Amino acid sequence: MTYRWLLPEYCEDILPDSAWALEDARRKLLDLFRGRGFQLVIPPLIEYVESLLTGTSHDMDLQTFKLVDQLSGRLLGVRPDITPQVARIDAHSMNHTEVNRLCYAGPVLHTKPDVLSQSREPYQVGAEIFGLSDVSGDIEIQSLMLDALAVLGFTEVVLDVGHVGIFRGLIEQLNIDHKTENEWFKLLQTKDIPSLKTATQGINPVIRDALLLLPTLNGGVEIVERARHLLPASAKVSSALDQLTAVNARFAGQVKLTVDLCELRGYHYHNGLVFQVYSGDYKGALARGGRYDEVGSAFGRSRPATGFSLDLRQLITFRR
Repeated sequence: MTYRWLLPEYCEDILPDSAWALEDARRKLLDLFRGRGFQLVIPPLIEYVESLLTGTSHDMDLQTFKLVDQLSGRLLGVRPDITPQVARIDAHSMNHTEVNRLCYAGPVLHTKPDVLSQSREPYQVGAEIFGLSDVSGDIEIQSLMLDALAVLGFTEVVLDVGHVGIFRGLIEQLNIDHKTENEWFKLLQTKDIPSLKTATQGINPVIRDALLLLPTLNGGVEIVERARHLLPASAKVSSALDQLTAVNARFAGQVKLTVDLCELRGYHYHNGLVFQVYSGDYKGALARGGRYDEVGSAFGRSRPATGFSLDLRQLITFRR
């Protein structure tokens, strides 16, 4: 017997009460973005896969449904993330020298749910700034992210920040291959100090000590000054710590801020500050963001870029 009403696993209808709650929240967030000078864009649900996955990680490739275009014969992808599409729009469709502030809201599709209790069809809402290279752009997008969460009722939150430039600033002083870099990156992400000790034997002892120190550099904002005293000086490391100091100065007294210098989420995608927001009563991050200056180069124009996104469907479900 065929049960025609069955849906694929981790897919579900959004029924009236939840649908209205989602739509009301979407309108509030877009009104907030518009009031801050962000322009709304609506990219297509499908694109040629090589464009859709430009600059993203291998994990995102695995999250992408792929199909053959019956018109061109080329491989298409159903978007798993809207951010690369917005980078394409900035680089190609809105190609000018001024700062672009763009926002979006729409469904994305994943081959597997990020968490087994979640849908494979998140509703992604976010904002991106193109053309601002200094930390003011990151602070602006962080402020917008916190205000967006406040609109949704999340006021008691923690802003967690890191910077991938610190790890990059350390390893660029070594002659290591891409495979070794990825191995160290994974060990740092899991804070596996014993394995990292083994993996880094024989390298410059100053850099090795610094890499082994990174997993311990997490906590309050005092971590930044501790890192200044303990990490070897380099232009990239100093610049990263200066940016973290600027973020702390902006949000001191407004939101609880934590620092994790081993937070390398999106390392192959981001190239600067990375940030996420947590709340004590919510499992996982409420919203995530970071700087990703190089993504637009695949579309013919590399521009400074920073942004954030959240899964509105999941947040509304939690609030209800």
